Amino acid sequence: MNIDLARAALAPTGVLRAGINIGNFLLVSGGVVDGVPVGVSPDLAGMIAERLGVPLQLLAFASPGALADDAGKNIWDIANIGAEPARAQTIDFTPAYVEISSTYLVPAGSKLQTIADVDQPGIRIASTARAAYDLWLEANIKHATLHRAVGLDGAYDLFVDDKLDALAGLTPRLLTDVTRLPGARILPGQFAAVQQAVGVARGNPGVAFLVDFIAEAKAQGQIAALIARHKVVGLSVAP
Repeated sequence: MNIDLARAALAPTGVLRAGINIGNFLLVSGGVVDGVPVGVSPDLAGMIAERLGVPLQLLAFASPGALADDAGKNIWDIANIGAEPARAQTIDFTPAYVEISSTYLVPAGSKLQTIADVDQPGIRIASTARAAYDLWLEANIKHATLHRAVGLDGAYDLFVDDKLDALAGLTPRLLTDVTRLPGARILPGQFAAVQQAVGVARGNPGVAFLVDFIAEAKAQGQIAALIARHKVVGLSVAP
């Protein structure tokens, strides 16, 4: 796509406004420093702005749901967010640039041994409301019930306080949570790989430029270099 057309489509104000989900601790691994998110996702937005030849404005959102809700409202130009079918109703996505495995944590003494065991009648799953893996569970769980809380800590507290049967989450986060609960286990494998992509409001022609940009960044090792720079464990370049 012609760079001038891409610039007009993606940065109509002359500044690339990038929505960043600061709730993703892998992609914003450095937190927010002086109001600026730090990590793989903000750096990727910076690379896109540099290619377009425009200044970058990072817009921090506390959750992916809040970020998705502002699609088409002329608040952000691009959004670094998990690509899920429910969000595709209002957002056009590039192919994923990274992916994160999702699985379950179960408490001490649990009879659940495999991921398939979890989707059974009477099983109660704690999940983070509107996270990418939560949207996947909503679309795919047939027999178990989902119990949602706001934020990762909220889901963990719900799981512990209400003695639920499983805690759904990103594998890297569950590796931390399991150390807090004696006897708890992480079920092997994954029920989904959360695909992190760059999105634009549905119908924005600038998505063609972003698709090419992401493909090039993966092929040239730039995404892998960002992961290495921020020393993020549990994040892998999407195939």
